[in-house]
Amino acid sequence: MCQALWENSDVRWEAQPSVNSSGGILCVWSAKSFKLERKINGVGFIMLVGKWRQETQTLYIINIYSPCDIQSKRVLWDNIKQLKNQNPEGLWCILGDFNSIRTPVERVGVCNRGVEVNNSREFNDWIAELEVEEAPWVGRKFTWIRPNGTARSKLDRFLVSPEWLTKWPGTSQYTLDRNFSDHCPLLLRSKYVDWGPKPFRILDCWLFDNSFKKIVHESWSSNQHRG
Repeated sequence: MCQALWENSDVRWEAQPSVNSSGGILCVWSAKSFKLERKINGVGFIMLVGKWRQETQTLYIINIYSPCDIQSKRVLWDNIKQLKNQNPEGLWCILGDFNSIRTPVERVGVCNRGVEVNNSREFNDWIAELEVEEAPWVGRKFTWIRPNGTARSKLDRFLVSPEWLTKWPGTSQYTLDRNFSDHCPLLLRSKYVDWGPKPFRILDCWLFDNSFKKIVHESWSSNQHRG
């Protein structure tokens, strides 16, 4: 099935079966782009550790399907926090269905304000302790929609480490159109824009300085040797 979805023989995958109709996780990747070094299949998450081949960059990717009750969420959050503390190096990306909102505006049509405020506070504290942040959003702000449209929430997201955004500053997450699921698919994309060579500016007065030609020649030679 994974090969049929990927339409290429270089596909690799790791799966966690669902319980009835919820809780399943499937991670699929290209072996040509990502070299898997180790994996952890835990309760409510799959963690993949490996190298992004193009830049030989170590990546920690955790795919989450969070339970709904707060006690089980706390266990999941603690497990992921321990993994993050044990592996401080590399770039981190934590993604999936967190079944939590961060602010009241991320949920419409559900009345449970007191519980939501406390849960959101714990969720935000966990994100802060992990030292990760949400990549900038593009598209609609709700990722889950009740089939009859009476309730909407932002339950899914990408959380990345600051080093990830430094390495790939054009990173954004996009909310795509919903199809057969009540969740919208999300896409994390890093867009790099090459603006071409940097312009060279000079003041005319420099040309009248006797040392100017020597400085340009020495700088040019030094850069050529580095290249």
